[in-house]
Amino acid sequence: MLGYIENLKSGQNVISRIEDSTSNMLMDIDVYNLTAGDEISIKEENKEVAVLILTGEVLLKWEHCEKVIKRDSIFDESPYALHVCCGSSITVKALKDSEVLIERTENERSFEAKLYTPEDCISEIFGDGVWDGTARRVVRTVFDYNNAPYSNMVMGEVITYPGKWSSYPPHHHPQPEVYFYKFDKPQGFGCSIIGENAYIIKNNSFSHIEGGLVHPQTSAPGYAMYYCWMIRHFDGNPWTTRVNDEKHTWLLEDNVKIWPEK
Repeated sequence: MLGYIENLKSGQNVISRIEDSTSNMLMDIDVYNLTAGDEISIKEENKEVAVLILTGEVLLKWEHCEKVIKRDSIFDESPYALHVCCGSSITVKALKDSEVLIERTENERSFEAKLYTPEDCISEIFGDGVWDGTARRVVRTVFDYNNAPYSNMVMGEVITYPGKWSSYPPHHHPQPEVYFYKFDKPQGFGCSIIGENAYIIKNNSFSHIEGGLVHPQTSAPGYAMYYCWMIRHFDGNPWTTRVNDEKHTWLLEDNVKIWPEK
């Protein structure tokens, strides 16, 4: 399923909810469009919370800590994200007009709060040197099972170069996943394939991907595409890797030949 917010309204914009028709995503996800001076407070009694700064400048306060965070470009700068356990209080105050994404899910474990900085973020180039560069993209992992095994969530970002593919080769996993998209130009667009269905992606689109469905996507030539990717672990079955569609695993062979052969 794919949704679209033509213009983010001031304040809260809901992407998914554990209690509504998107309950199979098992996550509460919101994007906040904040005007300078706006302030939001977050405290969840039985949910962990991750706050990702998309753009702008905010003052983050949590526990006995506070930090001013500034991010001008999701395309050129790696992320800051604050991750806290249930019962923790967070305040986000916009010092300039800002956009902030908040991911939450049920988790009663206690763990130490962590502010992930660009230096903490694992940033990798996928698809480099293969398939004539048609799936070259930047994959940033903020936290997953490897560095936050106490969490029930995963958070990361992908930068898809203009005219390139990502989430490729087509893959799936049993755990649900949500994407939230941005383009470097407001008229930018792309295409997302979820299972057997294809959807047009625009600025502020979001997709709800049920477990077991492949989900490759591409950006149109001329437009760089960003998306935040968020996965919900299953109890006893955390997400740790992608399951490539067997029909397309030949693409992973060494020195694979594609048309026209060179």
